[in-house]
This record gives sequence, structure tokens and C-alpha cells, in this order.
Amino acid sequence: MKKYTLFAITLLFVSFGFSQNSEEENVKETIIEFFDAFHKQDTVKLKSMAKGNVQLQSISKNKEGKTRLSENDYNQFVRSIAGIPKDKTFEEKLLGFDIKIDGNMANAWTPYEFWFDGNFSHCGVNSFQLVKVEEDWKIIYLVDTRRRQGCKAMTKN
Repeated sequence: MKKYTLFAITLLFVSFGFSQNSEEENVKETIIEFFDAFHKQDTVKLKSMAKGNVQLQSISKNKEGKTRLSENDYNQFVRSIAGIPKDKTFEEKLLGFDIKIDGNMANAWTPYEFWFDGNFSHCGVNSFQLVKVEEDWKIIYLVDTRRRQGCKAMTKN
């Protein structure tokens, strides 16, 4: 009898692990889709990926070295993406994913490099907060850091 109980408990933990990994993959795929829409300037897709009154914040340092917090709402962000001239290229290269999930809430930490017209611009980390709505993960908050020092791209030269 103990063997069957141990087997059932093991099966439960293994099943939970697969479920958690599957959800992590779903969150990762949502972020990849977000950046695909971002690079394509697909405003319809970008809008569909958000839920609620999404706020965006960026943390950087000004010329005097003081911390600067800039804030934007999501609709303003989407309009600014649409306004980038088509002859300009931009790419945010994700360098990794660290995803945490609790129920219908997820956080994704994604280090990145940003390139504009083929030139390195800056690096940092995105922190996405997401909520699961039915079967889809939706962005509810996004904060990033932006810096030019200590970036991997700068050490490649």
C-alpha cells in the first residue's frame, strides 16, 4: 500500500512540475509575441496583449547620475511605436527569461539589448507582470531599466 501512495504522490509532483513548465512556456511565448508585434509595429496585436490600465515605467540615470523614473501609459506607448518611420530599424534582443508564476499571476524578468539602425543603443532588464485571463496571459504592468554602461554588447567590441 505504501508503494502506491508514494507513486501517487510522485505522480502528483511530476504532473505539477510539467504544468508549471507549460505555463512558463506560455508566458515566455506571450513575451516573444509581444516583441514580434513590437518589431512589426503591429498596434492591433500590441493592444490585444494588454489588460486593464497598463502603466509603463523606465528607470535610468540622467546626465548628473541621478535616478530618473519616466512613466507612460500603454496606449501612448503603442502610438509611439506606430510613429517610428518605416525606414528606421529597431530591435530589442532578449538575452534570457526568468519566469515566476503563482496561480493566474506571472512575472517575467528579461535582460535585453536595444539596437537602433544597426547600432547599439542601450541595455537593461524588462520586468513584465502578467495575468492569466481564461487561457491567455495578458500584460498588466511593465517596467524596465536603461543603461549604457555594463552592457554585454559594449564588451564585444
